[in-house]
Amino acid sequence: MRIGTQELIIVLAIVVIVFGPTQIPKLTKMFGKSIKSFREGVNEAEAEDAKDNTVTETKAAEDEKKD
Repeated sequence: MRIGTQELIIVLAIVVIVFGPTQIPKLTKMFGKSIKSFREGVNEAEAEDAKDNTVTETKAAEDEKKD
């Protein structure tokens, strides 16, 4: 499902009406910071998962050598 031009214009018009044109730059800055923070959290979680997988694989390899 894609957002068309008309839908986007309607949403933007509602945002301008609700928040006013002076608040939009503040909102976009806040939204950008939120997205950046979310991406950093996802990257940290992926790095931890990769580290955990490496440790698990190492332990499994050591267990196989013992047997």
